[in-house]
Amino acid sequence: MKRSIIETILGAVVLFTAVGFLTFSYNSSGFSNQNSYKVTARFNSVDGLAVGSDIRIGGIKIGSVTDLYVDMDSYEAVVSFSINDNINLPVDSEIIISSSGLLGGKYIKINPVKKNNGKTEKITAGGVFENTKDVLSMEEMLGRVIFLVTDEDD
Repeated sequence: MKRSIIETILGAVVLFTAVGFLTFSYNSSGFSNQNSYKVTARFNSVDGLAVGSDIRIGGIKIGSVTDLYVDMDSYEAVVSFSINDNINLPVDSEIIISSSGLLGGKYIKINPVKKNNGKTEKITAGGVFENTKDVLSMEEMLGRVIFLVTDEDD
């Protein structure tokens, strides 16, 4: 009898722990019912960016990537993403694909432009950001460093 009570208590602890992990992962995944609006940006290269990648301002997540596709007319990579409703961004904000670290994933960094005491036009749902900077791949960076190092030896 004593063994069955211990097994029941241990099973309840495991069950509560599993529910806690599920709740934590649901809240941190961005699937919660938060209102947002969708916008797009065009890039020449989006290497490493994926659906679900973060959209950040100053390191704080304000949205996520919802779709990636190639525009067959211009052959540019088009990134669609959602931004929280309470964030009103200027249309001419700088959109940069950045890396979370040396081996980390990619995310979109937004640098809002501050002009005319905040009287800049704001982007609306369905808007397109024009001021974008492409991702710089690891191979390109290594090539530049090697070129700089070998160029100095001459």
